[in-house]
Amino acid sequence: MSMKTSVEISYYPLKEEFIPPIKSFIERLNTYENIVAKTNGMSTQVFGEYFDVMKAITEEIYTAFELPHSVFILKVINADLNHVVKEQV
Repeated sequence: MSMKTSVEISYYPLKEEFIPPIKSFIERLNTYENIVAKTNGMSTQVFGEYFDVMKAITEEIYTAFELPHSVFILKVINADLNHVVKEQV
């Protein structure tokens, strides 16, 4: 059985230099061939098969947690909303 999912992620590294960890997190998500990651000024959206998306997100949040005081906010829906999200260029 196939289940598509969409996850919106906001990442807040609680440190002065917060942009490099965010960029690194996004770059790592973009290395997964079986998911789609789109980023805008407020969040990153990840789309794909449920288990593929959750595996990628879990691995990359774990890596990001090497930086103390990393906060993530996730919204998860059991639908593929990839077609309604426009990527920021």
